[in-house]
Amino acid sequence: MIEELSIRDLGVIGQAVLPLGPGFTAVTGETGAGKTMVVTALALLLGERADAGAIRAGSAQAGVEGRWLVPDPGPVAERVREAGGELDPAGDGAGELILARTVSAEGRSRGVVGGRSTPVGVLAELGERLVVVHGQSEQLRLRSAAAQREALDGAAGAEHRGLLERYGRRYREWRELATRLETLIAARDARAQEAERLRADLEEFAELAPRPGEDAELAAQAERLGNLEELRQAATLAQEAVSAQSGDDHPDAVALVEEARRAIARVADHDPALAPVREGLDAVSYQLAEVSGELSHYLGALDVDGARELEAVQERRAALGALARKHGGELEEVIARLETAGLRLVELDGDDDRIARLEAEEAEAAALVAGDAARLGEGRRTAAAELAERVSAELAALAMPDARLVVEVADAELGPTGRDRVAFLLQPHPGAEPRPLAKGASGGELSRVMLALEVVLAAQGEVPTFVFDEVDAGVGGAAAIEIGRRLARLAETAQVIVVTHLAQVAAFASNHLVVVKDSAGQVTASSVRRVDAGERAAEMARLLSGLPDSESGLEHARELLELARS
Repeated sequence: MIEELSIRDLGVIGQAVLPLGPGFTAVTGETGAGKTMVVTALALLLGERADAGAIRAGSAQAGVEGRWLVPDPGPVAERVREAGGELDPAGDGAGELILARTVSAEGRSRGVVGGRSTPVGVLAELGERLVVVHGQSEQLRLRSAAAQREALDGAAGAEHRGLLERYGRRYREWRELATRLETLIAARDARAQEAERLRADLEEFAELAPRPGEDAELAAQAERLGNLEELRQAATLAQEAVSAQSGDDHPDAVALVEEARRAIARVADHDPALAPVREGLDAVSYQLAEVSGELSHYLGALDVDGARELEAVQERRAALGALARKHGGELEEVIARLETAGLRLVELDGDDDRIARLEAEEAEAAALVAGDAARLGEGRRTAAAELAERVSAELAALAMPDARLVVEVADAELGPTGRDRVAFLLQPHPGAEPRPLAKGASGGELSRVMLALEVVLAAQGEVPTFVFDEVDAGVGGAAAIEIGRRLARLAETAQVIVVTHLAQVAAFASNHLVVVKDSAGQVTASSVRRVDAGERAAEMARLLSGLPDSESGLEHARELLELARS
């Protein structure tokens, strides 16, 4: 329940505080005084899109603040705390919740929930649980099939709504399974072709059996085999220079070092300074012998048929290069990719089994959805008859004695909300053909149908506050009085706030607020005040005749107030 609403620099309202509270609050005022800004302010608090054009001329920003009493603990209190806000204790199992919203002239918007800055989306979430706002746009919305189905589901009770929630969850799961199945089946041919390609690639891979780094090894081997004769000549010359094998008198390195080593050895004992020289020559002699042996081994290992080996190496390199080019990458990357291709092939070869499993799961899910859809349809047909009867009774009390609401539930394609098409039709009098609300109802009739629906649905008690913006548009006289009665009745189980221009409606309010305006220069400033007793009668007379001091108007106003009290 909204306890108080504060508005600053919104539209023509400079500064206003609306004391609301329980029961039925009527908001009246002259045309242009800013009554509709009350609804605009509530819309801002409830997360609707901000319009910088609604800021009062000359102001940098507009601000709205609302003080609510909400059950604590409860879903609203829980969501507030999830958003980081807090409630102030208010006693009797209730907490005081402050919601605020500011809108700057540049279009920036800021929301506050329970003292904590929060995204505007949180305000919208809370708004769905706190307030139902009805205006001319809501009457237009009532013409839509979706809104009519939602109203019928609301009248069907908590168990039905629980079933609807379960159906929605199962429907989404079923559609997800069906989509996956359709994707698999549609791609089956392509996946089969992919499996064949993978199988061929794996056979080629197994036959070729490449090793990581093999291409570098083969490149080095090709380089050696391509220069085999030059390598042999160089190694032979080196061998002859180090240690001649031909037996001629050409001195070699081994012989020369050996001669030097023997010469030093003969005299080394005469001078200790020659000891390092002798050791160095010994080491060089040893190393030359090792080099000579390595050269002999190298020459002995040179391939005698290098041409054939080079051809084989080049063929292997060509095969590995073709494999790398085919799969687009370096040899190591291709090897790694093909080594994991077996897993992909197992996955692809398992398509038939997976399709079979998905078909079974999809069929089971479809059966659950169909069962829930049938139960939803039964519940809607039962609720449709009850809702039509109760709303028709309300319409009779709203000066539409011969009118009947007909609620049709017809079969349709299975969808997110079931397989039912819901239509509200209005039969203006017996014998007339019921016509859809979208085509056969005037604005005044729509107002009364909507009010009748709210009175009937209010018994569900899920939303604590109803706001009506000129719900009485297009009606007057006895019909307006009955609208006032029904709003008062609705206020017995919920908080009702009505912006109205009809005294017949305002008379039934337990709390009457008047928006007054005072022109000063180029800016109109408005404020809100509560009226009672004589002031209220004068306001009622103004609504009736435009003359707050008219004696006949005042007498008529007093009659209306007395009628409402009785």
